[in-house]
Amino acid sequence: MTVSLRQPTGVAHTRIYSYGAARGELAVPNDDLVGPIDSSDEWIRQRTGIVTRMRAEPGTDAIDLATEATREAIERSGIDPSDVDLVICATISNPKQTPSVSAIVADRVGANPAAAYDVNAACAGFAYGVAQADALIRAGAAHYAVVVGTEKLSDVVDPTDRSISFLLGDGAGAVVVGPSDTPGIGPTVWGSDGSKSDAVGMNHTLTDFRDGKAPWPTLRQEGPTVFRWAVWEMVKVAREALEAAGVAASDLAAFIPHQANMRIIDEFAKQLKLPETVVVGRDIETTGNTSAASIPLATHRLLEEHPELSGGLALQIGFGAGLVFGAQVIVLP
Repeated sequence: MTVSLRQPTGVAHTRIYSYGAARGELAVPNDDLVGPIDSSDEWIRQRTGIVTRMRAEPGTDAIDLATEATREAIERSGIDPSDVDLVICATISNPKQTPSVSAIVADRVGANPAAAYDVNAACAGFAYGVAQADALIRAGAAHYAVVVGTEKLSDVVDPTDRSISFLLGDGAGAVVVGPSDTPGIGPTVWGSDGSKSDAVGMNHTLTDFRDGKAPWPTLRQEGPTVFRWAVWEMVKVAREALEAAGVAASDLAAFIPHQANMRIIDEFAKQLKLPETVVVGRDIETTGNTSAASIPLATHRLLEEHPELSGGLALQIGFGAGLVFGAQVIVLP
């Protein structure tokens, strides 16, 4: 006798219901960082657009930030925490390699026993998480999902490193994803180029540190390489995401790129020929580069400052260490 397996079927469409945010408690101006890198406030502003960045206190970790952002997102969604059956956390700064940030956050917010796992896709992690939540809900593997990007990058900064130390901040941004009557999350254009893995990443391994062969591992980057890749290659990915969603740049209400560098953001907007009606996320000026948290943090701020954007289309794109990238068009809640 042949027994056929049951397979779940999900809903036709999903959307983002709400956003939550948490930023580090400390505002750190450029002047506090320029000494060790022999630089100036003016140099940092001109090269990056950053005036201050938010960093967490020593007693706050990426799990705490993720919990705060997730609680706000669930509260705003109108969904009961117990209805969340999937938690995906994008991070490169889990204070422990295991257990996952996601499992702890799920328990803290009342979503236990939700499926929970972490994604390590650096600055593209949030876009990756949204892609997975959308696909898993439509496949019937989950009903309501939380996707959170969370980072405490100040733990992996070398204050003397001129390539990246002054860019980084701490924070978390979360969304609730669930069923929708109409499409709310467009097709994801994502990928990687591991041949450029040396362009951004940690300079040492934990085992090298353990064995006394190297100092504590910190982030570093080849700035010009990353800048060229982001500006020229990622604009192509952004265009592909628009095409895959069947929309034009002029249809957008907002453009929310990873908050890597203000010059990259401005060049993006120029290359995409965005009309002036499109609001561009520029959270980096006062938050800094928060890797996986940067897109949801920037979106959270945009919706606070521009509530009229609600219901409009936004193009989001993340890109970073790997090198990895991910982009999709979403409907703003």
